Amino acid sequence: MDLKIPSTVRKAHAHRLIRQLHLWIGAWGALAAILFGFTGFVQNHRALLKLPQGDTTELSKIEIEVPEAARATPEALRDWLRDTQHVPVDSVRAQPGRPGELNGQKVRQPGRWMLSGGNARVTWSAEYTPGNETVEVRNSEQSPLATMLRLHKGVGGGIAWILLTDSFALAMLALGITGLLLWARGRSAKQVVFSAVGAAVLVVLVVGGMAVA
Repeated sequence: MDLKIPSTVRKAHAHRLIRQLHLWIGAWGALAAILFGFTGFVQNHRALLKLPQGDTTELSKIEIEVPEAARATPEALRDWLRDTQHVPVDSVRAQPGRPGELNGQKVRQPGRWMLSGGNARVTWSAEYTPGNETVEVRNSEQSPLATMLRLHKGVGGGIAWILLTDSFALAMLALGITGLLLWARGRSAKQVVFSAVGAAVLVVLVVGGMAVA
């Protein structure tokens, strides 16, 4: 004889499964919620509340003579710095020259090549003006708070940190979805719309619209 599982039993089983997922996902993302919540608050209110943003200490600043071959392109300079001077370079930006004014005369300001690298705590930066024989290289160290704020923005964390924060971001998405499913259980669609959830959606739309208008 074919026995069918009642729909109420299936719904109760699904509810227990969603609740367990919600609890485990919440446990995984709890520390991330605290860290990102704290650093996000600090950054959001740095001007109004004058919250500290951490400190940067310059460890060294040197001028290095650049061989002619390394002056050809930003990529050539990057490879030379990385391979011969052991300066970690992850990002290269070339800023073209632009018109300016000096003593009432129109002049063209030279372009710049800006290279940077390092990790969230120790950073390297190099600035080079095309045609010069030397490049300026700076090495700086971030305080613990500044390091946390850089990690919040995904700067200098490396591949492992990116993968970890991606897992936290996905966990937050799953936490929100499972939380809504648990909260909506036993409520009608009308009750869901005219509730804290509906109010939150409305506020996000209004405030988000004002922010981008």
